[in-house]
Amino acid sequence: MGQSPSTAVPLPELVPRKYSDSNRFSNLFDDPNEHFDFDFSDDSTESRDFMADLPDDCLARIFNCLSSGDRKRCSLVCRRWHRVDGQTRHRLSLNAKSGLLDFVPFLFNRFDSVTKLALRCDRKSTSINDDALILISLRCKNLTRLKLRGCREITETGMAGIGDNCKVLKKLSFSSCMFGAKGINAVIGRFRVLEELSVKRLRGAHDSADFVDFSGAGTSSLKSITLKELVNGQSFAPLVIGSKKLRTLKVISCLGDWDETLKAIGCSNNGLVEIHLEKIQVSDVGLGGVSNCLGLETLHIVKTAECSNYGICGVAERCKLLRKIHIDGWRTNRIGDDALISIAKHCLNLQELVLIGIYPTYLSLAAIASNCKSLERLALCGIVTVGDAEIECIAAKCGALRKLCIKGCPISNAGIGALASGCPSLVKIKIKKCKKITGKGVEWLREKRASLMFSYDDSEVEALDGSGSDGVGAVQDNAIADLPALEQINMIDAASSSINHRLTMFRTRIGFVAGFRRWANSG
Repeated sequence: MGQSPSTAVPLPELVPRKYSDSNRFSNLFDDPNEHFDFDFSDDSTESRDFMADLPDDCLARIFNCLSSGDRKRCSLVCRRWHRVDGQTRHRLSLNAKSGLLDFVPFLFNRFDSVTKLALRCDRKSTSINDDALILISLRCKNLTRLKLRGCREITETGMAGIGDNCKVLKKLSFSSCMFGAKGINAVIGRFRVLEELSVKRLRGAHDSADFVDFSGAGTSSLKSITLKELVNGQSFAPLVIGSKKLRTLKVISCLGDWDETLKAIGCSNNGLVEIHLEKIQVSDVGLGGVSNCLGLETLHIVKTAECSNYGICGVAERCKLLRKIHIDGWRTNRIGDDALISIAKHCLNLQELVLIGIYPTYLSLAAIASNCKSLERLALCGIVTVGDAEIECIAAKCGALRKLCIKGCPISNAGIGALASGCPSLVKIKIKKCKKITGKGVEWLREKRASLMFSYDDSEVEALDGSGSDGVGAVQDNAIADLPALEQINMIDAASSSINHRLTMFRTRIGFVAGFRRWANSG
């Protein structure tokens, strides 16, 4: 900082007067006033700054291999590195507080090649407004990706500025913003090459009278739409239905009935290859619409309580190209053997299968292992009907299996012992919260298959298999019931202390339950 760029020059090698080995130390004491002569000449090759010979594009490639922090530090080495870093940095993440407006000209004079920009603001701060966003869009006309997080001061005016100035934007993501459906319409109608749209916790989309327009130019190019945690997710239904080139649809924790929307999608768009439905109101009627997407390759049905064997069978019978299937039955016992047998019969190209909170038996798992010869990844989580016999069947018949995850299942050492000679392609296995498996069984398997990557957790905490649906209430009630007994040990007789104790105990309960729920939801 403030120093002129230079290259460190090594100190010249000190060459003392040559002495013979016999008297080189004795001569040092002959004359105490003698001044020793040193030869400062350097006969070696003149030192060179090899980094100065490196072209700017090569230096930029090196910078691109560094982490963000290392790259920042490198930009302070010299003026040339500072310039190259600024001119070749394509990805930038900024703290989008209101004060950012004053620094926009300086920042984007230096970083004039940014194509991927993230603007984030925390909850306790005031975010940038429309003026700052429009100024940024004027400085970054080559943006291809834009993320807005917590920018609550931005309205549809600022979004319209993005649409007017950033014509090559392909990926757009919003989270915890306030501009609602009007802001979405302001950009959708102006983009012609937009391919991915992600909307999460859009606060202004509460009014059911506001819908996202599907007649804009952006719908002609949209290939991926992600909707998450929206109070009025149905306001995006016209956009989803009107995007004829849509290939990926993810709807997660959005209120409203999605059956009619999925039926309309199935009738108007047969090009979908990936669908995620998680924690939404959808039934077998909606899955009937999904079954019309004959090219579907990836399907996630997670915690949709109204979906049953009938709907899954309909999808499996018609969508025969399915390669990845995730099913979380949420312990409702509506999805089981019938659905899995249909998958085994029709989805012969299946490569990845994740089963959580359902109740399959040996019959369906044997059908999967026998028919799906390309199965490479299998996860069985929180399934009380999977025991040693089922694992032995998988070990004997799944020759292509490479990754296996078993969590919260009643299997023992005998079950995993079958993996010592089965599944010849297996490279990784993860076992978690299986109480019947001991450390000796795990060590024995490790000795038999030393090349196998092994992850083992013998925690005695009950497995919630990622759903948190079964046993959560019981565990919480028991935990809360036990807490007072623990607290009474230190109870103070004084009235004021008793009140403080009750408040503390209540806070402990609430904190325990909240932490338990976060742990359960994180899987």
